[in-house]
Amino acid sequence: MSSSASLLPFTVSSSSASSSSTIASLLPSSTPFCFSQPRLISTSATFKQHRFSFPSVKGRRKFPTLPFSSTKRFLVRAAEYKFPDPIPEFADAETEKFKSHLLQKLTKKDIYGESVEEVVGICTEIFSTFLHSEYGGPGTLLVLPFVDMADTLNEQGFPGGPIAARAAITWAQNNVDKDWREWNKVDKK
Repeated sequence: MSSSASLLPFTVSSSSASSSSTIASLLPSSTPFCFSQPRLISTSATFKQHRFSFPSVKGRRKFPTLPFSSTKRFLVRAAEYKFPDPIPEFADAETEKFKSHLLQKLTKKDIYGESVEEVVGICTEIFSTFLHSEYGGPGTLLVLPFVDMADTLNEQGFPGGPIAARAAITWAQNNVDKDWREWNKVDKK
């Protein structure tokens, strides 16, 4: 045997009767591999592999799948969907609701002191810009303006930037999409 054969992760055995009792192991005894039984090679060069069984999951449900063509059509339709443009009147009305809620919420906190008006002003400006430029209805409320609120407040040295941003995003998640639906329902009548 050559010295390069000692690097193979299996053992060699012969199919002849005289050498069947002699099996040459090619793995060094200190190898950290975990094999339950060595893999065997006969002289006819066929591999005998041991199959490992994995526990089967009982009660496994198969989920229905769509044919590729249906899936492709669905994805194309989703990619072609255009969100409506922002509605300036809605953005103005929602900004006022946002400002009054945030002012009421942050006034209760002792963190802001006399700077509560400035904090609310910064948050309101960022929120208004988002509503006027990017918000197009349910599904378009992004987290980025609220991250910008926290970052801007922290950069300008105001205390509690994350708390103000958290209060703002909580209000927005609970109200903006609902208010947009109501606004458009009233608009269509």
